[in-house]
Amino acid sequence: MEFTSLKNLNRGYMKLDVWQKSIQLFKVVYSEINFIQGLNYKLKAQILGATQSISSNIAEGYCRKSIKEYIRFLDIALGSSGEVMTRLIGLKSVNKISPQFFEEFDNLHYEVENKLIALKKSLQMKQESGNWDTIIREPSDDYG
Repeated sequence: MEFTSLKNLNRGYMKLDVWQKSIQLFKVVYSEINFIQGLNYKLKAQILGATQSISSNIAEGYCRKSIKEYIRFLDIALGSSGEVMTRLIGLKSVNKISPQFFEEFDNLHYEVENKLIALKKSLQMKQESGNWDTIIREPSDDYG
């Protein structure tokens, strides 16, 4: 999936499957939450904010180019993941969302969460081994 035709080293997070899936998760939640009748505006904003925070923190951590900060931002993304799950469990428990929607959300959420955990573990292994390369190695002619 291509989100923009303009590319550079800082936009490399867009290649990450976990980032793409978290954008998909936001789209799924956004399309459902906007049609719930009588849902408090503040709760709606919190749900959408937490959902979008997942992809935003993946991107911010990636763009910081520091393994320590990248891992920290992945932890924030995981926290947002837990927040949105809790809020949707709450909506399910008061019958504001359908079991079918919750199942669709839960499956995609689970996938995103596991990919976040795997990325964090991978970065931690690179950090522990001292195998984190901060030198730009991609050819600059890829970027206009």
